[in-house]
Amino acid sequence: MLTHPQIWRAIDALAARHGMSPSGLAKLAGLDPTTFNKSKRGAANGKLRWPSTESLAKVLAATGSSLEDFVALVAGDAHMARSRMVPLIGMAQAGSKGYFDDAGFPAGSGWEEIAFPELSGEHCYALEITGDSMLPVYRDGDRIVVSPTGSLRRGDRVVVKTHAGEVMAKQLGRMTAQRIELKSFNPAFEDMSYPLGEVAFVHRIIWASQ
Repeated sequence: MLTHPQIWRAIDALAARHGMSPSGLAKLAGLDPTTFNKSKRGAANGKLRWPSTESLAKVLAATGSSLEDFVALVAGDAHMARSRMVPLIGMAQAGSKGYFDDAGFPAGSGWEEIAFPELSGEHCYALEITGDSMLPVYRDGDRIVVSPTGSLRRGDRVVVKTHAGEVMAKQLGRMTAQRIELKSFNPAFEDMSYPLGEVAFVHRIIWASQ
């Protein structure tokens, strides 16, 4: 039997699969941004509201998903059905003051939100890539989810912020008690090395929407 929670959970999971909130999914499909808001899922008198077949057809077309994909989500694919909202800003904004506290955790206003599937750990945040300096790994417009508390190992993809306000996504090379070495994804850009005293934080990238 098809249930009301199954349909809405599948829509949330479809949004999370593409690194978006339900409102972002609606906008992508050319619908009113509030179409999939939780307030639209039930009336004040307790009557359940269902998404229209037209709105479902539009989001499937906009995301390139098949009806079979959506049916799998309705059936309760646990991996995709669980999601959590994480704060999002642009990569360029991240270098400005006021977006991170002294511990390197997201802070202040100006953050948007996206849904991320299977999130573990607190204080995760998302950045939207700008420019071509991270090709071919990350393209302009890609979104990456970053964990401030994740353990670091050589070879990890990381976001680094310096005390000078520069923010970059790199591959972690060697990190000693004195220096950190970073490898560029794009061969057109040189690898970098900083004294650790110049680095505000190093956070591990745990997911990317591509």
